[in-house]
Amino acid sequence: MPESWMLVKPRFVPPLDEGFRPAVLANNAFRAEVEASGQGVPLVLALERSDGSVSRYQTYVLPDSHNLARANNFYAERLLKFLLWQRGGCNVYVAGSPSVAEYLRHCYQPDGLRAFDYKFMGEDVYEQPFTVVACEMEEVPAEKETSQPLGRHLEGCRIGFDLGASDRKVSAVIDGKDVYTEEVVWEPRKHSDPNYHYTEIMTALKTAASKMPRVDAIGGSSAGVYINNRAMVASLFRAIPKERFHEVREMFNRIGRELGVPLVVVNDGEVTALAGSMSLEDNGVLGIALGSSEAGGYVNMEGNITGWLNELAFTPVDYSPAAPTEEWSGDRGVGALYFSQQCVFRLAPKAGIEIPGTVTDADKLKLVQEKLESGHQGALKIWQSIGMYMGYAIAHYADFYTLKHILILGRCTSGSGGHLILDGANEVLHTEFPELADRVNIQLPDEKSRRVGQSIAAASLPEI
Repeated sequence: MPESWMLVKPRFVPPLDEGFRPAVLANNAFRAEVEASGQGVPLVLALERSDGSVSRYQTYVLPDSHNLARANNFYAERLLKFLLWQRGGCNVYVAGSPSVAEYLRHCYQPDGLRAFDYKFMGEDVYEQPFTVVACEMEEVPAEKETSQPLGRHLEGCRIGFDLGASDRKVSAVIDGKDVYTEEVVWEPRKHSDPNYHYTEIMTALKTAASKMPRVDAIGGSSAGVYINNRAMVASLFRAIPKERFHEVREMFNRIGRELGVPLVVVNDGEVTALAGSMSLEDNGVLGIALGSSEAGGYVNMEGNITGWLNELAFTPVDYSPAAPTEEWSGDRGVGALYFSQQCVFRLAPKAGIEIPGTVTDADKLKLVQEKLESGHQGALKIWQSIGMYMGYAIAHYADFYTLKHILILGRCTSGSGGHLILDGANEVLHTEFPELADRVNIQLPDEKSRRVGQSIAAASLPEI
């Protein structure tokens, strides 16, 4: 549990969430306490991935003798949680504080506080046991980051697709210009038969193919973790039983072989960032897609993607003990519940909006968005709340990314909602974090790109 002195009330309180306590303000309060003590102890966290790459992060904590030292554990646990879902890792090295290292090791056990993350990062993503190792400073592995170019191939006749939990989008693209785009509502999370997903995706691809003289390559984006076109973990396929998951794990490689063209599929957040970098003609871009969940992607200052996960949906943004709990991970206050249609549905009852349970998620979101466009004050407060959440979250993200641009898109930003989010985020940044506001530009793409831009950018992924 966080210490009460860490839970700083924000200057901008979301109108539908009085209890919101931003992670960035709590971390700043903790760091200020460490600095004021004059006794800060270095703490180094190193996250090693299965390919041997390593991310390092250094901070400071209070000495064990300090009367507020019990705050170290909460601070370090939330920090590691963020780093794991941002950067990934199956082996974590902790140096500088044996007591913190032991607490983190205790959390990341099969029956520990972070049992979900323990299994996800170990067995599901990196296919090896997850470990937390206490060590001396000189034993911490050296940083070894990797990066590579992504996409930006525009020549030829290409198909791009984007798979969300509410709809699937596909575009036919010729020499960098889309000649056909469609969105089709589907409900992948409710179907346990892999053939449903295969049939739906093939239908989309064949529809796009019919709009061009030929198909040279196919690129796609989808929520989840993808390695070499293999779906390691994906919320879209949550209903598929474990004994049949191999069918979707290899599904995209199968589709590529059957269609006889290069096919590349990556995390949807990476394509969000790629789309932003391409449209802005600049780098240092963090893309945030507000759809069925929150998707994040990052193009670094060199214009490349890293080997990081960038699964911002599971990174903590609210440290309130009363923050909502995410159903899959069982954790509180994570991004998926603040930057997605899940947030809209969560806040709707507080806004006086009743959502029928018998319609699709896409129709639920459409219903609330229609109320927003008609001037419903409760709906207005939903998007104002998301905007304030976003401002504090961006300040939090800036502690972990080198940023020049933030691109916000996805179905939740359609219509006037996108501008409300943008305005709210900018107001928070300019008032609470003026130095950051001066160096980071937040923007929305145009309406069409907000809704289907990812499928168009995805088309540029494969090299012919």
